[in-house]
Amino acid sequence: MQPAASRTVVEPEAPWAGVKIGEECSGSEILMRALYQENVHTIFGYPGGAIMPVYDSLYTYTHKRSPWFKHVLVRHEQGAAHAAEGYARVSGEVGVCIVTSGPGATNTLTGVADAMMDSVPIVVIAGQVGIKSLGSDAFQEVDLVDMAQPITKWSYQIRRPEDVAWAVNRAFYIARSGRPGPVVLDFPRNAQVGKAVWMPGKADKVRSYNPYPKIDENAVKQAADLINNAKKPFALVGHGVELGNAQEELRTFLELADIPAGRTLLGLSALPSDHPLNMGMLGMHGNYAPNIKEQECDVLIAIGMRFSDRVTGRLDSYAKQAKIIHLDIDPSEIDKNVKTDVAVIGDCKESLAAITKLLNKADHSKWISSFKPLQEEEYREVINPSIHPTEGPLLMGEVINAVAEASKDDAVMVNDVGLNQMFSCRYFKFRHVRSIVSSGGFGTMGFGLPAAIGAVFGAPTRQVVLFTGDGGFQMCIEELGTIMEQQTPLKIILLNNNYLGNVRQWQDLMFNHRRSFTHMLNPFYQKIAEGYGIAYDVVINREDLKDKVANMLAADGPYILECAVKEEENVTPMVTPGSAIDEMKLHLDI
Repeated sequence: MQPAASRTVVEPEAPWAGVKIGEECSGSEILMRALYQENVHTIFGYPGGAIMPVYDSLYTYTHKRSPWFKHVLVRHEQGAAHAAEGYARVSGEVGVCIVTSGPGATNTLTGVADAMMDSVPIVVIAGQVGIKSLGSDAFQEVDLVDMAQPITKWSYQIRRPEDVAWAVNRAFYIARSGRPGPVVLDFPRNAQVGKAVWMPGKADKVRSYNPYPKIDENAVKQAADLINNAKKPFALVGHGVELGNAQEELRTFLELADIPAGRTLLGLSALPSDHPLNMGMLGMHGNYAPNIKEQECDVLIAIGMRFSDRVTGRLDSYAKQAKIIHLDIDPSEIDKNVKTDVAVIGDCKESLAAITKLLNKADHSKWISSFKPLQEEEYREVINPSIHPTEGPLLMGEVINAVAEASKDDAVMVNDVGLNQMFSCRYFKFRHVRSIVSSGGFGTMGFGLPAAIGAVFGAPTRQVVLFTGDGGFQMCIEELGTIMEQQTPLKIILLNNNYLGNVRQWQDLMFNHRRSFTHMLNPFYQKIAEGYGIAYDVVINREDLKDKVANMLAADGPYILECAVKEEENVTPMVTPGSAIDEMKLHLDI
C-alpha cells in the first residue's frame, strides 16, 4: 500500500513522448517525468548494472533535439554528490545525482554527510538489486537506507513502480523545505522496470514534518527589546541567511539598528565584504576584531548559524557577558551548544523582518569605531605582509588577493579543505550572494574540484574559481576527466606547497614539529593537464603573478594555474585548540 502523504496533481508543461497522463509506463520513465516536474535541469551521475533501466530512460530525454536534462558524467560517485552540492549551493535549487547500487551508492555517502552538515539540498537516486534478492548478499547489494539514515533528512526505498512519483515529489519537498538537506532514494530494479500509471504531482505537506515553525510574537518582542536597549550589539551571520534568501532582510535589520556583524565561513557572501557594518570572518582563523569583540558585546544576535566549535572556541568562556538571541529555523539548534536568552524559531527571512518592524533607529558609532584599532593591528601585523610581500617565495594570501582583484570580487569562489580554504576565505572578497562553495562542517578534502564543476553548471553566467591545495586536488583528481569531456570553463588555482599544510601547521604547533607523513612528493602537474587537454601555466616568480592570473581569467575554457607557494607558510591569526575566542593569536610561536 502506498504510504499516505499530501500530493497535489498538477498538469505537466512538457510533451510527454507519447505516453499520456493516466497510461502505464515503467518506473524509470516515471522517474524522468517526476524529475522534470521538480524543475530538474542538470543531473550528475555514473551508470552501473543496477541503475541501467533508469539510464536507458534517461537516454531518451538527453538525446532529444531539445533535451529535457543535461547529464554530466562524473568519474567517481563521490564526485557526483559533491557536484550536486556545488550546483545546489550556487543555484539555490536541489542538486541531483544518479548512481548504481553497492559501491556506487556508498561512494556518495561522503558527499551526503557533507551536505547534511552544511544544510545543502541534494537528492541521491541509487540503484538497488530487486526486492526478491534483498538480504541474499546479491552482487552489489548494500542496505543503503539504514546506512544513509543518520546523515540524511530522509532515506527511502522505492519498492514498487506505483510509488516512484510519490517518493520523488516527497524527496524534493523534504530536501528543499525548512532547513535544507540531503535525501537518498534507494531504487530496486523491479521498481525501475515494473509498470504503473503515471500521474504528475507535487508534494506540499508531510505528516509530522513542520519545516516552517510559526514564529512566536512574544519572542520577537523580547528580541527587539533587548536590541533596542543594547549599547554594544553584535550580530553573527551564518549560512542560514543565504539558505533562507534573507540577504536584504539582513541588511535592513543591521542598518536600522546600526549593528556590526561578523560572518561565519559559510555566511561570507550573505553580506558584501565592503559593507560598512561587516567586521569580517568569525572563528579559528577569522579576523581579529570580531573574535575579540564577541567577548565585549552586551547583546549577541546569532542569525542562521549553529555555534560551531570553530566559531566559539572554548564554550565555558564564550560570550558570558552577553544576552544571546538565536534566530534559527531548526529548533534542535537552540541551546545545543550555547544557552540562549531569547530564541526566535522560524525562517530568518520572516523573523528578521518581524524583529526589524519593532526596532528603533539606532546609532552605535562609538561601539563600531572600537573595532577599528583591532582591524588596523591585524592589517599591519598579518594581512599586509600576507598579500603584499616584497621578498621570498610566493604566499597563498597574495595569490588569492591577486585573483580576487583581477575578478573584481564578482566570481564564485570554491575551495578545498586545508590552508587553501582558510587563506581563500580570509582574502577573497564577495559582492554577490551565493558566491562561496566550501565544505564547512565536514571538512571534506577532495570536495573542491567536483563541487566547482557543479558550481559552473549551477551558475553558468558567472566566473567560477577554485582554490585547492596539492593534497585535496589529488583526492578527486579524476574529475579532470569530467572537465575535459564537458569543457567546463573552471579556473583552478593549485596552491602547491608540497605539504598537507594545515596538518603540518598543527603538527608544528602541538607535536613539537614532528611532521609525521605530511610532506608530499607531487606529480608533474603540467603533464597531467596536458593529458586531459586542459590549459596550464605555473607561477614561480612574484613579478609574473598578475599577468598569469589575467591570462587564466581571460581564457575561454578550463585552466590550471599552479602556484609554487612557500612550503612552511602558516595561516594566522589563530585561536589555538582549547583557547577562548578572545585569546586569538596574531602570530604563532612555532
